[in-house]
Amino acid sequence: MPRALVAVAAVPAVLDWVAVARGSRRGEYAFKPATLVLLIAAALSLHGGAPGQQWGFTVAALALSLAGDVFLMLPGDRFVPGLASFLVAHLCYVAALNPSAPPAALWPIAAGVALAGGIVFARLLRGMLASGMRGLAGPVLAYVVAISAMLASALATLARPEVPRAASVAAASGALLFYASDGLIGWRRFIRSEPWMPVATMVLYHLGQAGLVLALAR
Repeated sequence: MPRALVAVAAVPAVLDWVAVARGSRRGEYAFKPATLVLLIAAALSLHGGAPGQQWGFTVAALALSLAGDVFLMLPGDRFVPGLASFLVAHLCYVAALNPSAPPAALWPIAAGVALAGGIVFARLLRGMLASGMRGLAGPVLAYVVAISAMLASALATLARPEVPRAASVAAASGALLFYASDGLIGWRRFIRSEPWMPVATMVLYHLGQAGLVLALAR
């Protein structure tokens, strides 16, 4: 059932990608939230599989992501509320992916991710300063820290013996895709937008969220 629901979620996800490619706001309003609703349903159906903390915080992260989706797709500039929703969602994923003490492998992984995040933020900061958006530097830095912690936590599941290999691979892959999606959002907003980026952002985002849901399967 959970995997079937994730497969069903692929239908509105693909329709959302098409809507984004065509610039159809009506299509985005219908299919973007529908995808997250189905992924939430898939996560809810996995209750009792993964540890309770991981399940509860994953569901909370998905609900916050749904709120962030709504903020970012509505007319007007709701970037900060959307950013805040996803920031808290990443903190929920951090809690979900660390149901017990972190493995020793987390710390070198975290150092590598922090270095990559610092490079990304430095480039985004240059774009913010050049475009007169200095006031967003603090919120964006906080967001980079949160998503970097989420990515490091997901990669560290590969070193957790209690996590099945399929679940840890799903978590790590999902987090990497999510990170790449958000990197594209930052690049588009603060540096330069290319025609292919909006669709690529959504493809990476939906696949990333699906991976984090499948990480609950046991």
